[in-house]
Amino acid sequence: MTPQNHNLYSHYQKQFIKFKNKPALRLIDNKTIYYKDLEKESAKIANYLRDLGVKIGDRVSVQVQKSPEALYLYLACLRAGFVYHPLNVGYKEHELDFFFQNAKPSLVVCDESNLEIIKNLALKNKISKVLTLNSDSTGSLLEEAEKCPSTFDTVHKENDDLAALLYSSGTTGTPKGIMLTHLNLSSNAYCLKNVWGFTDKDVLLHALPIFHVHGLFVALGCVFLSGASTFWLNTFNQNEVLSALPKCTVMMGVPTYYTRLLATNQMNKLVTKNMRLFISGSAPLLTDTFVEFEQATGHCILERYGMTETNMSTSNPLDGKRKAGTVGIPLPQIEIRITDNNGKLVDEGDIGNIQVRGPNVFNGYWRMPEKTSEEFTHDGYFNTGDKGIKDADGYISIVGRSKDMIITGGLNVYPKEVELVIDEIDGILESAVIGIPDQDFGEAVAALIVYEKNECSPEVEEILKLLKEKISNFKVPKQIVAIDELPRNTMGKVQKNILRDSFAMLISKSS
Repeated sequence: MTPQNHNLYSHYQKQFIKFKNKPALRLIDNKTIYYKDLEKESAKIANYLRDLGVKIGDRVSVQVQKSPEALYLYLACLRAGFVYHPLNVGYKEHELDFFFQNAKPSLVVCDESNLEIIKNLALKNKISKVLTLNSDSTGSLLEEAEKCPSTFDTVHKENDDLAALLYSSGTTGTPKGIMLTHLNLSSNAYCLKNVWGFTDKDVLLHALPIFHVHGLFVALGCVFLSGASTFWLNTFNQNEVLSALPKCTVMMGVPTYYTRLLATNQMNKLVTKNMRLFISGSAPLLTDTFVEFEQATGHCILERYGMTETNMSTSNPLDGKRKAGTVGIPLPQIEIRITDNNGKLVDEGDIGNIQVRGPNVFNGYWRMPEKTSEEFTHDGYFNTGDKGIKDADGYISIVGRSKDMIITGGLNVYPKEVELVIDEIDGILESAVIGIPDQDFGEAVAALIVYEKNECSPEVEEILKLLKEKISNFKVPKQIVAIDELPRNTMGKVQKNILRDSFAMLISKSS
């Protein structure tokens, strides 16, 4: 008897074959990509990369713009048994250098516009292979892959084999590689497909980026396992989304998408008459947005909760009450508990630490066994670092993040990472980076700085210029304010709760 192949691609492939003549992607220019195209084009790339010398288990680092061809590359890595390592397109040289040092990829695929920087980093980090892939369907990867066979035998994988490596910084400022297995991704995709009712009749509006969990694993997993179609937008554009909505049945987005759509005053029941479901995640959805959206469209947004380490863990119900301000109940086969700092369960309605256990939870941090051990309890629960409350009906609300992470427009910003860069600037003694409320992005990055005495103090414009050279634009503070000193407790720890309160007042006075 042939052992079952647990490769995530083998799960997708069954639907690719079954629905081979069905549209998989519908593009804005009316071009259609069929399921058989996903199978064929990913096979060509898988063959080429294998012939190039990429081996099973090797990391493939990818920093390219969203495109159908980028999707082919992701699928090729899965089926060839490589470890897919997607990188935010906003990452700069300083950030990329760390990822290449740590992940040690055997291949980097980048946009041609960034080739010189990537080649220099590859040389520095002893990476022998660099290929290009551009959003206009050009680049050395596609040119060479086009010469290769359009069939490929999917590599056999076990449940615990690594499928993807995504990075998430911590409060220390050092990014951590999150090891996601084929089981993590397949089990969560099957679960979400079922609880959200995906079928081959659905058309998902896909405007999310594909360098993180939401757009890459959650959205595409639901589509590929059900044989649904996607209306594929390379970026989020309000007008394009409004035009596409009548042709779709489901939309996944971050809260910023929904606030921007509401701001157009064009969201109504006519535009959304064919929609059956709107899903929000990656950042907290404000109750006001939930209420306003329902009033405008007649649809209650379904909010869910997850993180890179756990994929999705909870969801408001498809059928049943969706409570504003909550992220719903635990998904099937996933256990969630809320504890105090001693690991004891808190009472209903009390704030505690959210811990998760299940097949969705990652395999550990890349090359960080001690950190992995620290983040798991003795009975196998992962400490998320989020604070939450469970109500009488079992619905969970996220009330804060003990790890101080900022989520702006659905993207994670880790204060320590930004603070380390600011503190290197001549004339700055120290800094504290916090998140402040923002109507558009949910949260905005803000920085309080303390200048060194008797030093030439850099202007805010100069600080911003230096930061933009070092870190991604979404991490660059939207506001920078100089203060005399940072508030600290008796242990010397900066009291960011005080800063958040007082900084909001500073903003209002300066605006």
